[in-house]
Amino acid sequence: MAGILIDVDGVLQVSGEPIAGAADAVRRLRTDGHRLRFVTNATTRSRTQLADMLRSHGVELEDGEIQTAAGAAVRELRGKRVLALTMHALVADLSELELVGENAHAVLLGGADESPETNLVFAYMNLARAFAELEMGAALYCLHRNRWWQTKRGPLLDAGAFVAGLEYAAQVEAVVLGKPSPAYFEAALEALDADPERTWMIGDDIEADIAGAQAMGMRTVIVRTGKFRPDELEAGSTHPDGIVSSFAQLPEWLEEHL
Repeated sequence: MAGILIDVDGVLQVSGEPIAGAADAVRRLRTDGHRLRFVTNATTRSRTQLADMLRSHGVELEDGEIQTAAGAAVRELRGKRVLALTMHALVADLSELELVGENAHAVLLGGADESPETNLVFAYMNLARAFAELEMGAALYCLHRNRWWQTKRGPLLDAGAFVAGLEYAAQVEAVVLGKPSPAYFEAALEALDADPERTWMIGDDIEADIAGAQAMGMRTVIVRTGKFRPDELEAGSTHPDGIVSSFAQLPEWLEEHL
């Protein structure tokens, strides 16, 4: 038996459409006795919305098994005044924070998608307000700094571009709260009461999923769905312990390699 951390976007679904066989694979992993935790940088749905979507795809899970970057933000920023540039869906997940429009201790950037809401969240005046708060001493945090994300229509720009812009303008460095931050993976290991060397990270992102988990001493498997790009894998210095065509093949692969 092992602890298994499972990414959501690109591994179990893409643009809200399930990966074929993923739900059955989750069921098989549970039957085999593995402990599962779903770890995601997704910032366009709340944890409850993510859980409901996955259950609608046939994935058996409880809301509490999903770990989000928004949850990491609550742990890190509780007690601080926070100016949050995030999608509206995350407001409920950030409800324990004091969200403000000025005089902030922290500026928090969330994700982006192709909806009109992104144009509102990252409108010039909002970014200018965030810049002003950083100039007055607020610290910069981001739920993730992904450069792009995978959709069924192809890759789309993600919020990392806006994070980089504020870093450049204010001459600060953002603290990443989601993957690949060590604190995020530590929280996942603690939730499973698992040792890193007995835990596997299953993802599609060579940077956030694979490199981040390997830095913690975990073993890794990358799937050939979602953000997976063969050229990135071949040209990079990060090499997973395994590669599977999709999450549907993971149970059989683990049987052979555990």
